[in-house]
Amino acid sequence: MTAEETDITEDLIRHLLREQHPDLADRPLKLGALGWDNQVWRLGDDLAVRLPWATQSADALLRKEHVWLPLLAPDLPLQVPVPQRLGEPSERFARPWLVTTWVPGEPADRAPATRPAEAAGTLAALHRPAPDEAPAGRQRGGPLAATAESFAQGLASATELGLIREPDAVRAVWEDAVAAPDWAGPRLWLHGDLHPANILTRNGTFCGVIDFGDLFAGDPAFDLAAAWILLPDGAADLFHETYRPSPDAATLRRARGWAVLRALSCLHIADAGVHGRPGGKPTWGPPAHAALRRLTATAHQ
Repeated sequence: MTAEETDITEDLIRHLLREQHPDLADRPLKLGALGWDNQVWRLGDDLAVRLPWATQSADALLRKEHVWLPLLAPDLPLQVPVPQRLGEPSERFARPWLVTTWVPGEPADRAPATRPAEAAGTLAALHRPAPDEAPAGRQRGGPLAATAESFAQGLASATELGLIREPDAVRAVWEDAVAAPDWAGPRLWLHGDLHPANILTRNGTFCGVIDFGDLFAGDPAFDLAAAWILLPDGAADLFHETYRPSPDAATLRRARGWAVLRALSCLHIADAGVHGRPGGKPTWGPPAHAALRRLTATAHQ
């Protein structure tokens, strides 16, 4: 997260609404969450305002959601934050912003999912062939070998910080994943950022998926990696058995590599939270540690 934080207040948001969407300006307004890219403010009972606040890339991600997510949302079995209005840059706030539907639920890093079969059906509904003009990922969903430098740096840093006790076992999982054949199927729609804070749960199962800023088309292995970090022990296999069409062995091997990369990233974000650094989220630590334990325990399966 960068230091380019904008002073977003209730007064600012009401000003923007009155200026561009006055029919919404008098609704109750309160801060909902501080995300990596955006602040989310609840607007009445059924809407939310999302404003970029900490990364320069957030502007393009919000515009991408505004274009594509309304087209995909009707076919998804879970609630997603469907864009309703686009706010354009103005004199007082020089960045785009969105009004979306509000998605209720608890983030999975606080209330983990425990029912993997239902979760698999949700992901399968999103993973369908994308049109040629669908966006590409930001170093995601392509050949895993292209992440070699990021993996090496992440593993070395996590080991130095004492966050990983058996780096060789983690490296073995990733190296096996890199050796798997690349995806040869059609580019499929992917969420692109299925970490625990972007999955909402209720009564042990997924009830919502938020933050589609990284939506792109590519190898489904990237999203399938989420099973190891979002679900409890022993649930990843059931998740992948329920997912349709059933992923082949090569796809699952690549998914394990992407899961390692996601877990390393979450470990660093959790460590930043423990030490009070910007962007840190200590609740991301337990699911990341659990994911690496599961992955290394099944390295030869």
